[in-house]
Amino acid sequence: MIRLIIVDDDPFICDSLKTILSAQPDIEVLGVGYDGEEAVGLYRSHLPDILLTDIQMPGLSGLDAAAAILAEFPKARIVLLTTFSDDEYIVSALRMGAKGYLIKQDVATIAPALRLVMADQSVLGNEVIDRIDDLFYGEKPADPAASQASESPLAALSQREFEVAEQVAQGLDNREIAAKLFISEGTVRNMVSSILQKLGLKNRTQLAVLYYKGR
Repeated sequence: MIRLIIVDDDPFICDSLKTILSAQPDIEVLGVGYDGEEAVGLYRSHLPDILLTDIQMPGLSGLDAAAAILAEFPKARIVLLTTFSDDEYIVSALRMGAKGYLIKQDVATIAPALRLVMADQSVLGNEVIDRIDDLFYGEKPADPAASQASESPLAALSQREFEVAEQVAQGLDNREIAAKLFISEGTVRNMVSSILQKLGLKNRTQLAVLYYKGR
């Protein structure tokens, strides 16, 4: 079972998500909250597998709540719900190390995304992926040379490292990457750590963003 906390300042959205996700046979909603303070309190009380929270809320925002929770529980799995107007918050949350960023209107994608997060994968809504250039790096440069320079971090990877990075960006876990590339799971683990260190990244989500930016 995925033990879940849901937080959104809109009671209708919060209750709708609870109803929809509770209907899934492998998801148990432990509680709901309506602001960042409640998110922190509910997390401390229940220690859920995943916290699903809106980013923009009055008082303590979902982003601030995520920061407080991750400071206290570094392995917390936090998935943030966003809208198209949350661009600056998506970037901040990405750098912070949240496990996912989903568009709240795409309700059908939420349960599958939570399952991926439980499998230690990071998730990005399709709309977020489509907007990575604008969200994370600003507008694409018109100058081809500048464009090539902006893509240079991935050029630091060996061919094998790039192949591993590509699989990470596609959402595969270490075991799946090992099977696909015919290498050991331990080798994959070591290569992912090396790639993150070489590129100055904190987690697999940031690697996925950099990969998609460079496509």
